[in-house]
Amino acid sequence: MLTNASLAVIGGGVIGLAVARRALMGGWNVRVHRTDERGASWVAGGMLAPHSEGWPGEEKLLQLGLESLHLWHGGFLDGLPDEVVTARESLVVAVDRADAADLRTVGEWLAAQGHPVTVTSSARDIEPLLAQGIRHGFRAETELAVDNRAVVRALAALCERLGVQWAPPVSDLAEVHADAVVIANGVDAPKLWPDLPIRPVKGEVLRLRWRRGCMPVPTRVIRARVHGRQVYLVPRADGVVVGATQYEHGRDTAPAVTGVRELLDDACAVMPALGEYEFAECAAGLRPMTTDGLPLVERLDERTLVAAGHGRNGFLLAPWTAERIAAELDITVGAIR
Repeated sequence: MLTNASLAVIGGGVIGLAVARRALMGGWNVRVHRTDERGASWVAGGMLAPHSEGWPGEEKLLQLGLESLHLWHGGFLDGLPDEVVTARESLVVAVDRADAADLRTVGEWLAAQGHPVTVTSSARDIEPLLAQGIRHGFRAETELAVDNRAVVRALAALCERLGVQWAPPVSDLAEVHADAVVIANGVDAPKLWPDLPIRPVKGEVLRLRWRRGCMPVPTRVIRARVHGRQVYLVPRADGVVVGATQYEHGRDTAPAVTGVRELLDDACAVMPALGEYEFAECAAGLRPMTTDGLPLVERLDERTLVAAGHGRNGFLLAPWTAERIAAELDITVGAIR
C-alpha cells in the first residue's frame, strides 16, 4: 500500500472525482483542485448507455463503453446511495420510417459486434406512455441511468471520508507540487497543456418536474430518433431530464430558443404526457470533445497524465478512466521507489 506519494487531480467533475477516489483507495495522498463553477457534470443526463449511444464506425468507443458499464455493475456503485440509479434499462424507439431504418442499422451493427439488443415492433406494450404510432425500437436491458448531481455529491463525500484535500483551481502546472498530476478539467484541459485536441461542444438539457395529476415518470430511459434528431428522456425521482442538443458555439453556455423548442417538441412527440409536467430548468453545458471522439486517458510526461475529452460519455466512462489512470500511477510508484 502506497502511503507517501502525492497526487494532484485538477478538476472536480465526475472524472476527476472518480480518479481521486480510486487513487485514495490505492494509498495516494490526493489533492483535488476544483472550482465552484458548475461544469458539464452538473448538466449531464447521466445515461450509461453504450448500446443506445453506438453508431457504425465507433467500434472502439463501444468497446470502452461496454467495459466501463461492466465496472459500474461490478463495484463502482459501492459506497454510493442506492437512489443514484434512476433507471435500469433503455428503450430506443423511432418516430418515422427513416428513423426506424436508422435503428435497424444500429441494431444490425451491434449484433455484428457480438452485442445484440432485443428488437421490438410493439414498443407501446413495453412503455404505454409512448405516442400513438410509435412501434419500432430495441431494448438495452443492461444499460443504466444515474442522477448525475447525486453521483458527483456522493463521490465527493466518499473522497472526503478517504482523506482528500480540496484546493482551488490552478492556471499553470508549475504551480502544482505533487509526485503526479492528472489533468481532468474537461474543456479547460488545453489551458494547462495546449497541445491537447479538446474543443467545447454545446448542449442544452431540460428538466421537467412531475406534478400531481400527471401521468407517472417512466421507469426506463427512453431514447428516440425524431425525424433524424435524437432526444432522450431520463427518469429522475421528481421528473424527467430531456436532452440534448449538440453543436459548436465556442464557450457559450446560454440556452438558445431554437434548441429548447426542438427538445420540447421532440420530447412531447415521443411522450405526449410530458406536456403536463412543470418546466423546471433549462441549462447548457460544454462537452469536451476530441477529434476522433475517443477520450484522452494517457501519460503526457513522467509526472503528468490526462483524463479528459470524454465528450457525451463522461459518466459512462468514469470507472474505466479511473482504472486506466490507476494503472499508470502504479508505473509512477515504481519510478518513485
